[in-house]
Amino acid sequence: MKAFMRKGLILVASMSLGLIMILLTMTITVQAWTNTEAGKVPVKTAVILHAVANNLLPTDLKAPSFLAAKGSSRFDRALVDIPTSDSSTVTARMYQPKEAGPHPVILYFHGGAFMKGYGNIDTHDNIVRSLAARTNSIVVAVEYRLAPEFPFPTAVQDGYDALNWIVTNAAEYDADINNIAVVGDSSGGNVATSVAMMSRDLDGPTVKAEALLYPLTTFLDEDFYSRDHYSSGYYLLSRNVMELARSAYTPDENMWNSPYSSPLEADVTNMPQTFIITAEFDPLRDEGEAYAQKLAAAGVPVEATRYKGTMHGFVSFFEVMQSGKHALSDTATFLNQAFSDEKEFEPYQLAYYEHGDLRSSLQDELEAYTIGTYLISKQALSMFPFNVGK
Repeated sequence: MKAFMRKGLILVASMSLGLIMILLTMTITVQAWTNTEAGKVPVKTAVILHAVANNLLPTDLKAPSFLAAKGSSRFDRALVDIPTSDSSTVTARMYQPKEAGPHPVILYFHGGAFMKGYGNIDTHDNIVRSLAARTNSIVVAVEYRLAPEFPFPTAVQDGYDALNWIVTNAAEYDADINNIAVVGDSSGGNVATSVAMMSRDLDGPTVKAEALLYPLTTFLDEDFYSRDHYSSGYYLLSRNVMELARSAYTPDENMWNSPYSSPLEADVTNMPQTFIITAEFDPLRDEGEAYAQKLAAAGVPVEATRYKGTMHGFVSFFEVMQSGKHALSDTATFLNQAFSDEKEFEPYQLAYYEHGDLRSSLQDELEAYTIGTYLISKQALSMFPFNVGK
């Protein structure tokens, strides 16, 4: 009996030691991912970058079902056709509150380098849904036409046509035309602010506020540190993609100087109150912050926050990234305060966000190592010449 117990204890100890070694190896591996070519990044950012770089990220990334909110939807979701000024139409996805309005309106412009195959209203639907829920607004995600088939200024004109359309049809959709905002990420941030600028210039509908998530603000060859140091592609946006976008969207070099392609070079007086989010490891970081500075210098009420330790497109990962969740919450808070005329602005100064409270930070760490362990296992299994389960 004693010999049996001794063997059992040895077996348990061996298994425990083996498990500890496996966990230690995986921890060391995940930690190694945090050391990137341009510096050390938080573990959650590192895990997501590794997953994207190795094509390990699920296409239907979402929060676990047991974390999802329960209950019936407060919104109707529908596709609508919007007529354009060149006698065509563009599609938009609309989220409309079921309760009586009138409701504020958000026009959302998705990112994706202005080109087909890089982004659309489906790839950014998680952000659009969340903004609708957090602001109780009508959100219209515009499927503006893309390059190379439709180069500049088609995207901006489509956006401006959508703005006029929602104002014209405000009664049908119970829309409050005194509370309209434009929001966009990356190339969509460029389109959003350009739509606001075009409406200002043409005495169009009043845009009350704009929120720009890591926007592209100029096509000119400006000397920005972030463009040089974070454009390898590892941080989700490469110099190659940026050059492709410029040649496809603005094939004529004269287009680069237009205020509606390069708002950083434009007159920005009388632009709407603005909220800008930038990411630390993003080629577009410096031009987004330069745009905030230019707006502030022109007397435009503006706030800008750099999210440290994050990469381009990080808000799209808000279901699994605390920084993305916080940024989306900040965006919704800004819009809600703008719509209710409660927003107060301090003299402009770039703000920084590094991490949340201790609980959020620990949750991010735990989730990161859990996801990292899954990714390591997935990579290991892919090395075997058979499919598990078959």
